[in-house]
Amino acid sequence: MKTFTFAAGLFLATGAVTAAAAQEVLTVYAPDYFVSEWGPGPKIEELFEAQCGCDLQFKPGELLPRIMLEGDRTEADVVIGLNTDVTQKARESGLFAPHGVDLSPLTLPLDWTDEVFLPFNYGHTAFVYDATKMEPPASLEAMETLPEGVRIVIQDPRTSISGLALVLWIKSVYGDEAGTFWEALAPNIVTVTKGWSESYGLFTDGEADMVLSYTTSPAYHIIAEGDETKKAAIFPEGHYFMVELAVKVAGSDQPELAQQFMDFILSHDFQSMIATGNWSIPAALPQDEWPEGFQQLDLPEEVIFYSEDEAAALRDEAIEEWRRALSR
Repeated sequence: MKTFTFAAGLFLATGAVTAAAAQEVLTVYAPDYFVSEWGPGPKIEELFEAQCGCDLQFKPGELLPRIMLEGDRTEADVVIGLNTDVTQKARESGLFAPHGVDLSPLTLPLDWTDEVFLPFNYGHTAFVYDATKMEPPASLEAMETLPEGVRIVIQDPRTSISGLALVLWIKSVYGDEAGTFWEALAPNIVTVTKGWSESYGLFTDGEADMVLSYTTSPAYHIIAEGDETKKAAIFPEGHYFMVELAVKVAGSDQPELAQQFMDFILSHDFQSMIATGNWSIPAALPQDEWPEGFQQLDLPEEVIFYSEDEAAALRDEAIEEWRRALSR
């Protein structure tokens, strides 16, 4: 009996190893925040693996710089988490293929017809503050005359998508006078972090009064913490619109799985978990299906959006204006 049990166990174990070895792997490059235990990655992995019978493996880290360096040798089958501020460079690389997804389910506040980059959520850049500690500035212009004691943390536009969105936002409002805005705001900027997570951590730890984030960030505090004191300051000049994108790698050795994943992105299963998974507005979900905490968000009436060509043309100039003003 003991021998049989051992033999059966050995058979089952061998079978399991064989099945695991035969399981196909889909490799998806994603930002660090996306695959953290608080991000949407773990739930997406669970939902997609349940329908594909495959092994979805996220590879966190930098996106475009990494895949540009790897070129045709990349392990990635899909990249998720890009935005339009870098898509011109990505498109010109020739590394990506058409997504092949029906775009009619999209509920974005603008028309989207791109055949390569597929939106999965969106939001607007905003300064988030604690309503128990300060009154928000009434406008972007009012940010230039903040009291001396107001501490702000922002992200570096050279290393952060949100930081890049900020300098493009300021550039879109101030044009050639963007440097003047940065010089006025500089005394209130206590630190510039490499990424969003470090900035937001300083804000929630009480080390800053305002943080560069998104109009949807307060939804996290409302839903996860029952805290309605964190709010986004809404400005009449408009807010920079950001859409996050997924793209299929042309040289993928798993083209069918990659296509299945791209189709999954606009499915109801994916979209209905993205609000509280990525704390952004789903790209293909009607507003009356948003979670309750999202229904009460303050959102801007004026939205600012650069096409990828416009963003690429202004990127270096906007960063240099920011760098020069803050280095004084």
